[in-house]
Amino acid sequence: MAMATEVTELMQTPLHDLHLELGARMVPFAGYTMPVQYQNGILAEHLHTRSKAGLFDVSHMGQLVLVGPDHETTAHALEALTPSSFVDLPRGRQRYSVLLNREGGVIDDLMVTRPETDAEDGRLYLVVNAARKEVDIAHFRKNLQDAVKLEVIEDRALIAVQGPEAVNAVAAHAPQAADLAFMSACSTQFDGIDCHVGRAGYTGEDGVELSVPAGAAEPIARALLADERIDAVGLGARDSLRLEAGLCLYGHDLDETTSPVEASIIFCMQKRRLEEGGFPGADRIQRELKNGPGRVRIGVRLNGGVPARNGAEIAQPDGPVIGTVTSGGFCPVVGAPVAMGYVPAGFAKTGTGLELIVRNRRLPATVSDMPFVSNRYYRKSNP
Repeated sequence: MAMATEVTELMQTPLHDLHLELGARMVPFAGYTMPVQYQNGILAEHLHTRSKAGLFDVSHMGQLVLVGPDHETTAHALEALTPSSFVDLPRGRQRYSVLLNREGGVIDDLMVTRPETDAEDGRLYLVVNAARKEVDIAHFRKNLQDAVKLEVIEDRALIAVQGPEAVNAVAAHAPQAADLAFMSACSTQFDGIDCHVGRAGYTGEDGVELSVPAGAAEPIARALLADERIDAVGLGARDSLRLEAGLCLYGHDLDETTSPVEASIIFCMQKRRLEEGGFPGADRIQRELKNGPGRVRIGVRLNGGVPARNGAEIAQPDGPVIGTVTSGGFCPVVGAPVAMGYVPAGFAKTGTGLELIVRNRRLPATVSDMPFVSNRYYRKSNP
């Protein structure tokens, strides 16, 4: 009975009833009840996304807006909390970034979009992780400059459509989606419904994310799922897809002790910011860039055997433990278990032999380049 009470207290996304109709197995996740898989199962959902397109309900994630008097003011306010450059972010473009604490650890990773119109000058649209949403909101409210305010968007859903057929399928309802370059965004209409579309995602595939009015989420999702190219995909396949793509998951591969240098996401830090500093943890990050970090995130392929999950130990062959797995699982396209984790920098070279300790057994493994499966992001440039 206690479990039933716990479940009823979980929040629901605007697509909750549709998930149940589609036969989803629902699980608690970040305070929400979310679909972990549908009737076809995680493996089929994963492979369908890689070959055609998958629809993901990501409405549990936080949608926020920073609002200032002009772009430069708002951009500088966000730069004070991150190591990324936003002053030079063009209209209609997106940038991946991280919120940092004073020690240079990652509070959260997030996507930042500058709207494309003059009317929205001074606004930056953010998408943050569901499990860190309240932490991020409190951090912004405590640390933002007075001239910039935080708005929390409560009345919108977020739908991701990912895979090689994703953009063509979405463009049948929102033609402007086909014209977007990778990491660009626009406001448009989906069958006459106002929405925001960004060409990005969390699978390594081409695709888009649509921010839509909560009340329109179900008809939009139904319209997309009526396309034979698109299947509904749950959290299970979302995780295996991002693992194959070598992408970090907050709370596993990123946390408040881990720096962007250790995590091998230095692409989120632009040259100007690294030279100027002036962001939280700048001394540590500049030192790690100069001298190398003490530990680094690596990819690992297991030579058969069972998957190594979060928390499994990484050891030298027949030797001492040197690190920890932060993400792991079976990856269908790879056809074998893979993992990510942290080890001293001296053990991070591709091809280095290691052992992962799973259920008291030492399983042979090899340091691998990431992504494990080649990313297929759309590379057209803006005109």
